[in-house]
Amino acid sequence: MPREITAYSNPLIKQMRSLRDKRHRRDEGLFLAEGLRILTEARETGRLPRYLFFARDSAAHPLVRALVTDVEAAGGEAIETTADILSKLSGKDNPQAVVGVFAEFAATLDTLDRAAAPIWLVAERLRDPGNLGTILRTGDAVGAGGLILIGACVDPFSVEAVRASMGALFTVPVVQTDWAPFLAWLRSGPGQLVGLSLDTKTDYRAAAYAAPCFLLTGNEAQGMPDDYAAACDTLVKIPMRGKADSLNAAVATAVMAYAVLDRIGG
Repeated sequence: MPREITAYSNPLIKQMRSLRDKRHRRDEGLFLAEGLRILTEARETGRLPRYLFFARDSAAHPLVRALVTDVEAAGGEAIETTADILSKLSGKDNPQAVVGVFAEFAATLDTLDRAAAPIWLVAERLRDPGNLGTILRTGDAVGAGGLILIGACVDPFSVEAVRASMGALFTVPVVQTDWAPFLAWLRSGPGQLVGLSLDTKTDYRAAAYAAPCFLLTGNEAQGMPDDYAAACDTLVKIPMRGKADSLNAAVATAVMAYAVLDRIGG
């Protein structure tokens, strides 16, 4: 039976609000996800929140009822609250009907099966949570085996990145690692490393791709370091016909992902 919390001063509300900060997320091992669609996607993958906060006027919605039932059956807690408190938790003036608090989860390189998918996404020092979320959505759309984050990337469990992923955080494995261990792991088995670069004459439509293909996107502002580019099996560029010198990192990743799939199938 859900309990009711309506006071901002409630200790649990204060604790959950603190998860908007990366340090507190790491200390608690928890993160926030908001929205009925995202939480339903998580539920369908078998992931349920430890705490489920829902607005009183959404309690009768069948998907909310299903979430409440499954969360409580799994030993979690469902909490009925107000729109104002949901706004405080999510940081939005127009909050979603539900907010979930999940245990952080992450894959490791050793747990990945490179034969599981023809394409994998790799992002290096990605800084924008919107880009990270959009790349996760692209990964879900193309059936990528996972997203490997290299170096000091934005936290995939930040509220903004989770929101931008639209549930793909729960469907696409995410690994956070550094360049040296990634490259050692990649070269320990089959895998073509394809880098997106402006410093090449190879049009992305003219390159040969082979599965499993690891598509590397560099930092939004600086691109990838020279030694990373040198380690790639091939570098490709997307031609720019206007005045812009490059595409947004997430857009470029999506264009490349579909081009690769078109060549290698999948």
